[in-house]
Amino acid sequence: MRLNSLAFRLFATAVASTMLILPVAGLIIYSVYKQEVEENFDERLRQLLIIVHADSLDGAPSEPATPGQAGEPLFLITHSGWYWQIKPLDGEKGQTKLSPSLASSVLPSPFEEGIEPDLQGTRWMDVLGPQDQRLRIAETIEAFGDEPNAPRYSIIVAGPLDWLDARVAGFGAQLAIALTLAGVALVAVTFIQVRFGLLPLRAIENGLAAIRSGKATRLNGELPAEIEPLQQELNALIQSNEEVIERARTQVGNLAHALKTPLAVITNEARDDRSALAQKVTEQAKVMRDQISHYLDRARMAASAGSLVRVTEVLPVAEAIQRALERIYRDKNLAILLHCPETARFQGERHDLEEMLGNLLDNACKWACANVRFEVDVKHSKVRGAEPRLVVTIEDDGPGLTAEQRQRIGKRGLRLDETKPGSGLGLSIVSDLAHSYRGKLELKESRYGGLLALLELPAA
Repeated sequence: MRLNSLAFRLFATAVASTMLILPVAGLIIYSVYKQEVEENFDERLRQLLIIVHADSLDGAPSEPATPGQAGEPLFLITHSGWYWQIKPLDGEKGQTKLSPSLASSVLPSPFEEGIEPDLQGTRWMDVLGPQDQRLRIAETIEAFGDEPNAPRYSIIVAGPLDWLDARVAGFGAQLAIALTLAGVALVAVTFIQVRFGLLPLRAIENGLAAIRSGKATRLNGELPAEIEPLQQELNALIQSNEEVIERARTQVGNLAHALKTPLAVITNEARDDRSALAQKVTEQAKVMRDQISHYLDRARMAASAGSLVRVTEVLPVAEAIQRALERIYRDKNLAILLHCPETARFQGERHDLEEMLGNLLDNACKWACANVRFEVDVKHSKVRGAEPRLVVTIEDDGPGLTAEQRQRIGKRGLRLDETKPGSGLGLSIVSDLAHSYRGKLELKESRYGGLLALLELPAA
């Protein structure tokens, strides 16, 4: 999954959303649970306070009775964190009653600290109790007796805040683990979803690759409804491209027939005349025929280079040219060394490949002393979407060319040595063909002392 890809954008967006939503949802759930636990804890203290208060009313009218267990066994365990206390207020003399769990310690009174009661008459306060325990205190005030100045007592029930915090922390840890696992699962599901959802695009990529390699002529297969219009448009584009190429070939053929026939007639008529004018007409007619052939070939090359489905295997073409040249130059005892992978394929017409390789190899054999090396390689770019390139290297051990001669040799009709047969059009034709296929031809010095021709073409 590349950084600059649709899959990465979808995946990164989903992961960012998950990383944002899950923590927020976790905080909300944690807050709601904490509030619920705190309310339940306070309600538990309120219930115990009611029980202790009710038990204290069973004694004498002017003095509270000693409560019992009050439904909480932890009141009997020393420093358990659960305590009750009944203490006289207003400086009245009276007995302070303590739960067995409180031992000899005394809890502070929220009433004496000036804390106002809630709507139900209960005062709340968080304090440090015995052994620095964090306690939550609930207090109610009761007057024992019917007189206006009856003694008032503070009735307190306390519970440990550590117990509350432990429950909340335990839930928080479990919630964090659950949300983490949920986040990992969502990220994994998102990854699978993105890969699965974008599979049709991979099918299109493979289909286009098959078209470019010549294995298919259309983008076939069943695709999702959202991508089906793209498939139809691509097939229509390929069909239109083929029709344009076919029309161009037809027009090229018609033009060639329309021009070459009159030129042939003019040449035949002038050949029978021995005058200077006839000779000049014959000469210029030959020039016109060469120019027409050249530009018609360029038009045909431009049409075929635009085709998406023309693919040629390189090895059979190279071997055929090698056998032909070995027979032609058998008197020179040349060794034509060929190295070409079977998988090498040219994105273009077979005739054009034969024209380019034939001209370059014929030129090398013509000037070589004993050896001609012919090597084909396919180079793949690391850039995604870049087409592979077919690199053809042909070098000989002949006299070679200077740098100035290598710059001049590509000009149309130029021959550096008139003693060798040829028209001087070979390298020009190769260069024109290569450029029509978005390729290039370079001439360099060979490591064997002769000329090195480096031809680069699109590979399928």
